[in-house]
Amino acid sequence: MSRSDERLLRSRPGRGTAGAGGEAVADAGQDLRVAAKAESLVVNLAGLVQGIVLVTFPAASTIFTSKSGYGLSSTQYGNMFLPQVVTAIAASLLGAEIARRIGAKGVYLLGLAADLTSMGLLLVSVLVKSDHAAAYPLLLTATAFLGVGFGLTVPVLNTFTTVFHPKSVDSSVLVLNALLGLGTVLAPVFVAIFDGLGFWWGLPVLSSVLLVGLLTVSVQLPLRAASAAPAHRGRREIPRRFWLYAAFITCYGICETVNGNWSQLEMTTRLAASSAQASLALAAFWGMVTVGRVLFAAIGRWLSPRATYRLLPLVLVAAFLLIGQLTRGETVPGVVLFGLAGLGCSALLPLTISFGEEELTTASAGVAGGVIAFYQLGYGIAAFGVGPLQDAGISLSAIFGGTAIVAAVLSVLSFILLAGHRHRSRHA
Repeated sequence: MSRSDERLLRSRPGRGTAGAGGEAVADAGQDLRVAAKAESLVVNLAGLVQGIVLVTFPAASTIFTSKSGYGLSSTQYGNMFLPQVVTAIAASLLGAEIARRIGAKGVYLLGLAADLTSMGLLLVSVLVKSDHAAAYPLLLTATAFLGVGFGLTVPVLNTFTTVFHPKSVDSSVLVLNALLGLGTVLAPVFVAIFDGLGFWWGLPVLSSVLLVGLLTVSVQLPLRAASAAPAHRGRREIPRRFWLYAAFITCYGICETVNGNWSQLEMTTRLAASSAQASLALAAFWGMVTVGRVLFAAIGRWLSPRATYRLLPLVLVAAFLLIGQLTRGETVPGVVLFGLAGLGCSALLPLTISFGEEELTTASAGVAGGVIAFYQLGYGIAAFGVGPLQDAGISLSAIFGGTAIVAAVLSVLSFILLAGHRHRSRHA
């Protein structure tokens, strides 16, 4: 029970200091504990749903670029994510200020509503997919709302789980992001299933249903634990160390998105894989992102988060170099290597958030939002930067191989960050 809730209980009138009054306090305390469990469960479920929604567009990449679908070029497909990047960065940076006006719960609900709007616009675009002049603006607007939803929701979810589990911050943040990762795994699986049934747009329908259910439940919860988080009103200037975290997470965003947004096109256009095999490769990537987050949370006693933080960028370097060497027909090695890339990505984002919130105490309230903003910057560079590179004659294999350089920079930054990180006992 949080201190704020304890103070709330002590302030409530009772019928005495013992007997019925004591029982009332005990019952109220039990209610608070039940509420805290329900809130924690809903936060984790929100992470799962956010993951599904986030990857809805990349999971349907082959549909957006096929002639029988929307008929977008590689550049048009990449540019489709530009509004998402801009709005996600803006929303994540403004989230803390918005929370001061409407509270963390309000920011969270607003983010879910933006996600729901995005899915609705995507469904409308299905009706006019053959009319490029009508469909493409709808897709751009849909990704813009998705960016708002992601930028508002994810930082708040990470803040909630930190407050709910103050004694196990690293593991709880890893678990939340593992569930988010599980959602990203399910999205391409659902697309493959629905596409096989003849209506790929079943995924945005499913996402909409999940979001409506989540909103309905969340509105009824107090999410009072958020009030227990310390409102740090120290210096407002950005600590210099934050820019190291920003550089790290930007490089991470590039590495993750090259895999997450372009793996299916790499599989189908260069390795001659079927749509089902391409979906499997994307599912393998996000699946290993999820498995890795759960794994590294579970083995934290034997392999410290600091060691994990140094190790995973090296895994990414190897994965990108090997993917760049794949040749036509090597679909099975492709699936395996995209899974390896997912493992390399797995724990880096949640550990960056938890390390940053612990170290940058003078700006802890905005660390999660800042990290998500620069993650989206990296996402944007990879999402709409690969298309023009392809149009310039650079092959996807060269792009994947070249991204190993970004992963190498990520590795160097991991050592620099931890060398100056003031870690506490839980990172020992």
